[in-house]
Amino acid sequence: MDLVPPPQADAARSLATLLHLMRRAREAASEEVLGFVMVNETLNLLPYRQAALWRGGALGRVMAVSGLPETDPNAPYVQWLTGLCRTVGTGESVRCLTSVDVPAEVAADWPAWLPTYLLYLTLTPPAGNANGALLLARDEPWTEYERTLAMELVDAYAHAQGQFAPQRGWRDRLGLTWQSAKARRWIVLALLTLACFPVRLTVLARGEITPQTPLLMRAPLGGVIDRITVQPNQQVEAGTPLFSLDATTLAGQSALASKASEAAQESFRQRAQLALTDDRAKLQMAEDQAKLEEKRIEAEFTSRQLARIQVKAPKAGVVVFSDSSDWLGKAVSAGERVMQLADPAKVELTAFVPVAESIPIEPGSTVRLYPNAAPTESFDAVVTRLAYRAEVTEEGILAYRLYARLSDTRSLPRIGQMGTVRVYGDWVPLSYYALRRPLTWLRQWLGW
Repeated sequence: MDLVPPPQADAARSLATLLHLMRRAREAASEEVLGFVMVNETLNLLPYRQAALWRGGALGRVMAVSGLPETDPNAPYVQWLTGLCRTVGTGESVRCLTSVDVPAEVAADWPAWLPTYLLYLTLTPPAGNANGALLLARDEPWTEYERTLAMELVDAYAHAQGQFAPQRGWRDRLGLTWQSAKARRWIVLALLTLACFPVRLTVLARGEITPQTPLLMRAPLGGVIDRITVQPNQQVEAGTPLFSLDATTLAGQSALASKASEAAQESFRQRAQLALTDDRAKLQMAEDQAKLEEKRIEAEFTSRQLARIQVKAPKAGVVVFSDSSDWLGKAVSAGERVMQLADPAKVELTAFVPVAESIPIEPGSTVRLYPNAAPTESFDAVVTRLAYRAEVTEEGILAYRLYARLSDTRSLPRIGQMGTVRVYGDWVPLSYYALRRPLTWLRQWLGW
């Protein structure tokens, strides 16, 4: 069929109308506005009696119908249009259809819902995310010139509709990629390479800077803590008083022992005077002398005990303990540890590796401390020893105690600084690193 152009005035008017519809489609603020333009204002370019807009995809539906502000998906007319569009599907961008071009079950109701001639315009957005169709129906056949105009218009409508089309998700894109045999081979090869990629097996643990060889300051005898004269982490010199016990009981015992010693001394003196004239007194002098020696020893012992209630630093260092208020008024037994005296130049890293996340660790393995108080700093260390038996930590977690020597001794962290320790193990494939914990849980659950 040859294209017969209309008169020049009609052609100019059609061209202007086409450009106007294109601009209206580009300026549409929403998909609903665009659908209204497509099913109602297209009449200015292509005369028709009925129009409908179909949105394709997995959940295809009729978006708009000419002459109606909104569509009811349960209406019989809309349901029949849905069946028609699903039957026709995609194909050429512009197709002229009649009832003979569709299946018999759809064609049976054609006269009740549509005029004889249908112009089926397939909308394919540039991204190809979702297909749709614009249906224009009337009683007269469609001319070749009108089909040409419709072909230009449908491209503009499809381009405008693309900005409102749902973006294809990564699952859909992956599914399209997986359909290619070459792409499948490359994906499998990439996954195998990634699974065999070597990574360092690591585990995170709680860590703390502790003294390397601390001097334990213990209670010299049983009693009650009366006074603590230093503060936590205080630098002290040799001979600095650290803490003292309550002297009330010992002071009384020392006074009684002193008085008893004086009484024994006076008794011995009197017995010695009598011994000059009384032979029996000479025999009792030995007993009084022994009693005098016993009382003198008791007085000297209580005096020495009284002198020991104040504990002093035997050498210079840093005092390490929690808080003085935790100890004041507390009863302690002889030999109980009260605080530590540490050398700030001799520190080490102590970490607690949870049993549930433990990895093979040997002396010489590397660890790294990330202090909580200094997020921009880190300290490297080398494992020196590892406890063979797990213990319960302060958090109630069963963990192995690990000791490490700091590599850089020029800038040492302060004693008591805490943080997170990353313990480095052997090199393993990425697949093992990712599946290590699930496999451990599976073995524990299955019991093998």
